[in-house]
Amino acid sequence: MTDLAPIKGLSPEAISARVDQILAEASLSEKVRMMSGKGFFKLLAASGRRWGADPYPAGSGIDRLGVPPLFFTDGPRGVARGHSTCFPCTMARGASFDVDLERRIGEAMSIEIRAQDCTLSGAVCVNLLRHPAWGRAQETYGEDPCLLGQMGAALSVGLQTHNVIATVKHFALNSMENARFKVDVRIDERALHEVYLPHFKTILDAGCASVMSAYNQMNGAFCGQNRTLLTDILRVEWGFDGFVHSDWVMGLRHVSAASAGLDIENPEPLVFGKHLLAAVEAGQIEPQVIDQACRRILSTQYRFACAEDPLPDYPLDLVAQPAHVALALEAAEKSATLLRNEGMLPLNRGELRKLAVLGRLANKENTGDFGSSRVRPPYVVTPLQGLELALGDSTLIVTGDEGDIAAAAAASRDADAIIVVVGYTAREEGEFIPEDMTLGVASDDLGSPAPPSSNEPSAEEARGGDRTHLGLPADQIALIDAACATGRPVLVVLVAGSAVLVEGWYDKTAAILQTFYSGMEGGTALARVVLGQVNPSGKLPFTVATDPDHYPFFDKDADVITYDYWHGYTKLARETIAPRFCFGHGLSYAHYGYRALRVRRTRTGIEAHVSITNLGNRAGEEIAQLYVGFPGTLVERPAKVLKGFQRVALEPGQTKTVRFDIDLADLAYRDPVTHTWRQEPGVHRIYVGGSSLLADQLSTRISL
Repeated sequence: MTDLAPIKGLSPEAISARVDQILAEASLSEKVRMMSGKGFFKLLAASGRRWGADPYPAGSGIDRLGVPPLFFTDGPRGVARGHSTCFPCTMARGASFDVDLERRIGEAMSIEIRAQDCTLSGAVCVNLLRHPAWGRAQETYGEDPCLLGQMGAALSVGLQTHNVIATVKHFALNSMENARFKVDVRIDERALHEVYLPHFKTILDAGCASVMSAYNQMNGAFCGQNRTLLTDILRVEWGFDGFVHSDWVMGLRHVSAASAGLDIENPEPLVFGKHLLAAVEAGQIEPQVIDQACRRILSTQYRFACAEDPLPDYPLDLVAQPAHVALALEAAEKSATLLRNEGMLPLNRGELRKLAVLGRLANKENTGDFGSSRVRPPYVVTPLQGLELALGDSTLIVTGDEGDIAAAAAASRDADAIIVVVGYTAREEGEFIPEDMTLGVASDDLGSPAPPSSNEPSAEEARGGDRTHLGLPADQIALIDAACATGRPVLVVLVAGSAVLVEGWYDKTAAILQTFYSGMEGGTALARVVLGQVNPSGKLPFTVATDPDHYPFFDKDADVITYDYWHGYTKLARETIAPRFCFGHGLSYAHYGYRALRVRRTRTGIEAHVSITNLGNRAGEEIAQLYVGFPGTLVERPAKVLKGFQRVALEPGQTKTVRFDIDLADLAYRDPVTHTWRQEPGVHRIYVGGSSLLADQLSTRISL
């Protein structure tokens, strides 16, 4: 038997030669088998349908030649295997605006992936948040392409540090859940290239080695077999040389997907396999299509598999190690976003004799949905547990919830402060799994689901899907109202994957803090922020409107929908609508001043400098945001868009100067006539500040 397995230390030339030899020796049927996952249904049945119980073979693999399969695991809030570290959800990490933190999280995931025998990660999810009702919003970084691109690139770089192949997903326009298997997204060229695709290119340019296609259609063709996306844009225009694999089970509908640019069908050969082999033998698909796909798969796989590993080995005890748990805590602290503070926070623990902690979610393990991104950590610190551990016996903590609002209010009347924890769970939002979905095989083939344990959700709780409304449930609002009626200061903690409308109750509160789904150490982080051990520094990665009608049209059951050029802060600015909380908004226990904005033209773009001073009496971290406004004489463009951000740590009274470098290519617009990018000459305005609205207070002009 010829052994052509990967060998550590092979040079690029030797890898290329080995790939050539594999392709020369493999039969057509072996090559076609490389283009599908295999064994998933048996593994899933054997585990009682427990997603992530095993490494899933997800393409490649020829036993006869020693070629191993790719082994897939999901993300993005951790590794969906075993008892891995559960980080805050991606949207929470988007609120941190911390690129270095995201890279370090990716590296920690990479170590835990390798320790659990996987080589391919689906953790980089960057579909743009078009509307906050999207059930899977928690898995992306926000509504802005610049933020998505920078954070996703950092995660992919971190993931690939330990020779795990990162996948960016879902390519493209997958920004709704319930209709994702059927909906046809209609979009014009400018909206596609300027709004919905730039972040994918940023991530691929940073080296991300694989792409997962989306379920939905784009302009009448399913994304998994859409030649415009998978070949014309991805490979011809962008020069991507890695491989593309489908989303799982219903990711393609026809063997023509191979000719369109799809390299692997996952998780089983339902459409490829014998059907693809027959199409090649019948002359319907050229053999070179198969060879080209296999070359992309093998070249990528062997480049990683033959590289030297940063660690000598990857034992299981590296999973959920203390350093990774500390990283989860850091992420939870940095993502906590203070939306409102009328002098209530931080609480003075020396004067806190009695604290009321209200709401069902206060003591619920609630790290996100129960779909493919689910992580089962060794433990979860709830908000109540975090506060109890931090305060000890020195403070009496009383509780109550929506089940008996009168009793909760009565228990809170003489409290020094009230914390109400409200928001959502997987029942209200999350990845949508249709009730009749059998993963493409007869139910008998999968066997019966394992009986749920005390920590497992019911089928209804795990169903997920798009949100049906953007506000809080009525009983939670009633609990907030009752707490506020006591006259005691009330902090509302929002647990959600994206924007929650707060009209009707926000102005009754003393403070509002959005913690998102904050991971296994979320309760610890909440206590540290509320008690002043940590200065909140998170910023909203989306816009919170005052009315649902201010967002783009959304129909969770749509067969056809149009994604136009406008959403989020650009839409509200165009329509001169004031948000409740703007993109980039987030308060601190300190106050920051901006001055001395300077810009100059460089050979490749714009260089900007601004000085930031901590005017408060606490150390803190500010997120400086740079926006660009365009001449708008040739085509209509947004009033301003984010083009750079920097997180800067400042001691009280300290001043630091921050530099931004903006590439000219990032300022171009897409010409739908020539299908190329064009620079718009004229005066551009540069805005810098602590949010999209505060940036209006400091700006300058530059001619390009």
